[in-house]
Amino acid sequence: MGKEELYARDTSAVTWRKSSKSVYRPECVEVADLGDGAVAIRDSNARERGDLRFTASEWAAFREGVRDGEFG
Repeated sequence: MGKEELYARDTSAVTWRKSSKSVYRPECVEVADLGDGAVAIRDSNARERGDLRFTASEWAAFREGVRDGEFG
């Protein structure tokens, strides 16, 4: 799935879930499953800014980077 197709998907009916790392913090990230392993993320404090969407392979690479401490 390409980025154009990913951003063409309607997210009005997706279920957004709060990151478990954001539960007790004012900074809150929400994640929604878009199907086929793709996800969307957004800032729950600024929903009007829209979301970022990641293909399954992009999301997997991001998760691996987090696990490997690339962003710390």
